[in-house]
Amino acid sequence: MRWPLVILALLVALLQYPLWLGKGGWLRVWDVDRQLQEQREKNRELEQRNAGLEAEVRDLKSGNEAIEERARFELGLTKPGEVFVHTPQQKP
Repeated sequence: MRWPLVILALLVALLQYPLWLGKGGWLRVWDVDRQLQEQREKNRELEQRNAGLEAEVRDLKSGNEAIEERARFELGLTKPGEVFVHTPQQKP
């Protein structure tokens, strides 16, 4: 009576192995799902960054105000007749 139970238990264990540890098992599915969620988050961040860059490109193409602003703040350029005054910021 004991051998059939042992054989049955071994068969159940053999059937469960691919479900949990096999190529398409639950552990692999959970790992791939976690990777998918991480990639979706990265994609969301990159989409936001791309939208900001696209808006900046549109602004630069459509008007001179954005170009002038960047030239003033990033390059320190001034218009003829203007005086540039730099006030240093104190670091804490």
